[in-house]
Amino acid sequence: MSAALEPAHPPRGPGDRLTGLFWRRPWVLLALLLAPPLLWLGVVYVGSLVALLWQSFYSIDEFSGMVVPELTLKTYAELLRPSNADVILRTATMAAAVTLASAVLAFPIAYYAARYAKGRWKAAFYLGVMLPLWSSYLVKVYAWKLILAKEGIVTWAFEGLGAGNLLNAVLAIPVIGGNSLSTSYMGTFLVFLYVWLPFMILPMQASLERVPATMLEASSDLGARPGQTFRHVILPLAMPGVIAGSIFTFSLTLGDYIIPQIVGSSRLFIGQAVYTLQGTAGNIPLAAAFAVVPILIMLVYLAVARRLGAFDAL
Repeated sequence: MSAALEPAHPPRGPGDRLTGLFWRRPWVLLALLLAPPLLWLGVVYVGSLVALLWQSFYSIDEFSGMVVPELTLKTYAELLRPSNADVILRTATMAAAVTLASAVLAFPIAYYAARYAKGRWKAAFYLGVMLPLWSSYLVKVYAWKLILAKEGIVTWAFEGLGAGNLLNAVLAIPVIGGNSLSTSYMGTFLVFLYVWLPFMILPMQASLERVPATMLEASSDLGARPGQTFRHVILPLAMPGVIAGSIFTFSLTLGDYIIPQIVGSSRLFIGQAVYTLQGTAGNIPLAAAFAVVPILIMLVYLAVARRLGAFDAL
């Protein structure tokens, strides 16, 4: 009689059986969750890199202009030609200059935000740093082209301050100068610096926030001057953030082709060379070889940074 009064359990559906499977074997759920991103990463990202590397070992038939699908190092030897080597050196130099300038400008901003900005001021800091990232990339670059043009606001400001001759003297410098800032390497450098600076400020600020204030007080109590505290306490502890920011600014500058295409002289950077070779020239192997260069440079940079212990505190 009592058994008849017990409620009958409803039959188990597919959802219940699936839940039971996940409970008994958690690795099945983990595999299902990781499969889509790993498949995307393996096929789309790694697969495209492998295809890129493979095509860089092809060559172009000089007579027909057709791609010869035979493995050779001839295409990489073309990178050593003076014109191609100049493109690589020019891009790497610009990337290094942008990274160094970004670190110098970002450090005081990040230090103030980490040590002194509180409440609404810190929110205003994040808004000020992130706000340029919310606008269109092309709009920002074209706006800077107008700002740096010969009739732009920068030239007008220099002339208004009576420093027009100073600007003309800077533009007369053979390597970095030009007819105006918008057609010079200096203008390209300024636009790169503006666009990628937030990518240096944010990781540096996060790294500085992890520096204990007690260490700064202890350094002062032991008689260290501000410069000594900066060199021996703040900078070593903030180095992971500097390295993280430099990875962003250096790699993004290496691969960018839009900024040099809009602002600057007619001399090519790596990104422009890749775009031109695979588009107008149709030289896919040489374009692939050029595209491999930034990857190799970043691998060397990361290996050196790791050897120096820059990632130990990450």
